Amino acid sequence: MQQVHIKFNNAEQVRQFVNSIDKIDTSFDLGSGHRIVDAKSILGVMALDLSVPLQLRYHSDDKRIKDIIAPFVYSEA
Repeated sequence: MQQVHIKFNNAEQVRQFVNSIDKIDTSFDLGSGHRIVDAKSILGVMALDLSVPLQLRYHSDDKRIKDIIAPFVYSEA
């Protein structure tokens, strides 16, 4: 299982993220704490608290995924 933190600045970024990962044949879970949604569901993602970094989990070793999600990855640098 892969894990990374994701942060969105606006609804357009959420749309871009969901459209990008929807093309990949693996499941993605996104959330924080007990609130976890299917990351391919724009309504599910929009229901989350987007003001905080969210944890993205997926089961795949596909190297393309890191490139696709790179614009949304959160780091505290």
